[in-house]
Amino acid sequence: MRIASRRKATITFLVLGVGLAGVAVAVGSGWIILNWREGIKVFLGVIFFGAITAGLVLNTIFLVREIRRNEQHDSFINAVTHELKTPIASIRLYLQTLQHREVEEAQRRDFYRLMLDDTDRLLGTVEQVLKAGVAGHRNSSRHRVPLDFGELVRECVEAARTGHRLQPQVLHFESANNGGNRVSGDPDELRTAVANVLDNAIKYSGEKVDVAVRVETPDDKHVRLSVRDHGVGIPPEELKSVFKRFYRVSNRSLSHVKGTGLGLFIVRAIAKKHGGRVFAQSQGEGQGTTIVLELPQLPAPEKTEKRA
Repeated sequence: MRIASRRKATITFLVLGVGLAGVAVAVGSGWIILNWREGIKVFLGVIFFGAITAGLVLNTIFLVREIRRNEQHDSFINAVTHELKTPIASIRLYLQTLQHREVEEAQRRDFYRLMLDDTDRLLGTVEQVLKAGVAGHRNSSRHRVPLDFGELVRECVEAARTGHRLQPQVLHFESANNGGNRVSGDPDELRTAVANVLDNAIKYSGEKVDVAVRVETPDDKHVRLSVRDHGVGIPPEELKSVFKRFYRVSNRSLSHVKGTGLGLFIVRAIAKKHGGRVFAQSQGEGQGTTIVLELPQLPAPEKTEKRA
């Protein structure tokens, strides 16, 4: 209901702004026609009515953007509230059960495991929000070291398999240039970026997860990570928007997908900090998605020959 009312308000402001701009143009044109012989009056009239029209257009654009931004903020708050409330309610239920009922040891251990999973989910949501705040700052990374990006991605793939309980064949990794994927970067930030890309691909794969992860060097200056899924896909007009803060793809079938809309925004911010870029490729809805992350490659260390 709130989204529908916001859309109606957006349309109302847009129609009102266009209408007022049209009235201003009509009044200005009529005034100019009636006073076309008065050169200075016509000149001042053009400037005056042009300023009014520009002001109306800019005001309309500003109002529409603010309404859309408020919609995104509301969606973010609803998503975060859900991500926090659901595991808290689950943990509370298990604790109440343990407090008021005698539970067998096997079931008790199962409860402990489930509660730990819920706390991990809570911690993940909090960390996502905190990292989004840090990613919004454009300061360079504080801790950069040379590292093997291919090995870092391999570790993230293994962690994703464990965290999502996936078989190796549904999340497969390939490195096209072992040992030649060196970059300079903050290991923690790069792990965050890779983990978010993998998590995004898994979540939006639908019921059948099939994700291909590949690290390669397309040239002697870049290292490229490609993560391809066969999931819901992205409409062509939204390929750039998915990297905006709080943005989520407008697909009704994705209402069950959990998330805050911050994952790819964090990936883009980290890529920019490291002098790289990230972009999405998709043929459309139902055609899967490929997220590509490119980073500057470190030159290979020079080998020194020892003479006898």
